[in-house]
Amino acid sequence: MTIFPRLRLQLISVLLVSLSMIGCQSDMLSGVDAAKNSGSSYADGLGKTGDGLTDDLVSLLEQVSPSGDIDHFAMPRSSQFDKIPQDPLNPLTSNKVKLGRLLYHETAMAVMSGTGNPESFSCASCHFAQAGFQAGLAQGVADGGSGFTMRVNAHGTSSDIQPIRTPSSMNTAYQVRMLWNGQFGGPGNAGFGNSSVDFVQLNQEGLHGLEVQAIKGLAVHRMDGGEAAVIDFNKYANYFRQVFGDSDDAVSRRNAGLAIAAFERTILANEVPFQRWLKGNAGAMSEAEKRGALVFFGDKAGCASCHTGPALSSESFHSLGMMDLDEGAPGLAVGTVPDATRRGRGGFTGNAEDDYTFKTPQLYNLTDSPFYGHGASFRTVREVVEYKNAGIPENAVATNISPEFVSLGLSQQEVDDVVAFLETGLYDSKLMRYVPQALPSGNCLTVNDEQSQQDLGCSTD
Repeated sequence: MTIFPRLRLQLISVLLVSLSMIGCQSDMLSGVDAAKNSGSSYADGLGKTGDGLTDDLVSLLEQVSPSGDIDHFAMPRSSQFDKIPQDPLNPLTSNKVKLGRLLYHETAMAVMSGTGNPESFSCASCHFAQAGFQAGLAQGVADGGSGFTMRVNAHGTSSDIQPIRTPSSMNTAYQVRMLWNGQFGGPGNAGFGNSSVDFVQLNQEGLHGLEVQAIKGLAVHRMDGGEAAVIDFNKYANYFRQVFGDSDDAVSRRNAGLAIAAFERTILANEVPFQRWLKGNAGAMSEAEKRGALVFFGDKAGCASCHTGPALSSESFHSLGMMDLDEGAPGLAVGTVPDATRRGRGGFTGNAEDDYTFKTPQLYNLTDSPFYGHGASFRTVREVVEYKNAGIPENAVATNISPEFVSLGLSQQEVDDVVAFLETGLYDSKLMRYVPQALPSGNCLTVNDEQSQQDLGCSTD
């Protein structure tokens, strides 16, 4: 099976990418639609086009939008920092984003390998552009992985692996709480968790989920101390001091995490046909994609009740009865799934009513990785659409099944159209713009083990 159908072209295109190209939270939590606050409408160019599908979709989006206009669904450019949702404790700046972009891809950060392979992995090992900033595997592997095009777990349970499918780092600016159970992030998590746990302390400081995840993740994913290692390269030392002040305190895991989180907020799929359509290009979407959007946002499918805002995600948690990783991807994952992970949100909050509920994911660039659901139990977008159309849970153990998870009664044509909207209408083919050309360390980008060097055609010699 081919894991990355577009990999060859994208690997070639990485050589052409320039560093200079980098420049809703839910309304309950953010209280704003960042685009609307700019004072002009993204959709000014649409108006009444005479194209029945376009005019109908504009009207429908205005109806389902909490703000009453379609700007609610539009993304800004990645350089428009004032329009990107951000943590007030970690404001975006150009230098901070540049530093974070390098650290996110920097394999020299990986100094705590548990498999004897230091400097062989990075944040991007499980969240890289060619896989839509997912892992591209049922179970992501960083430390202990071998190869890039078909990365494998070479060290079994000694590798750095997770008991749940790796979510995307893309469009995470529109999430206040991170992970499938939403445990990272102060807003919305008050009173949950053991206060002696590091990430809960960060929650209590009020940091948002991306910031908590990035700071904590450097330690969990065997990169603790990496920030001290990379300042041996002058460019990093200069960047840390430019961003966090000219003192010895500038270089820390916390600041490295803050920079990485700042970069992640700028990873936006804002070049997809749907986003270009929202910005006034009535011909950006095909007729099938427009029909699919009408079904997606319409009452019959009702997808927008959970998938809303620019990322078509939300801060809501639902039980849809999907399998966990051990049953959803048999033979493709190692290790056991802890009970707390199986329980989803309930495993963190301790509330029985949260059991088996998982956070609503973003929906862009889904076809870059052939695994879907928190347990990777689906292999195509069509399978997920058909599963939701049928409304029959596959996991008999799951409780608290969402009342919205019922048979939708979509026709085959309607299913086909929704699939078209999701697969191509929400596909950004230019994600390599978020990848630097090279790293100050000289290491290979993203992964740097021996097999990956061969796969990528790079060398650190």
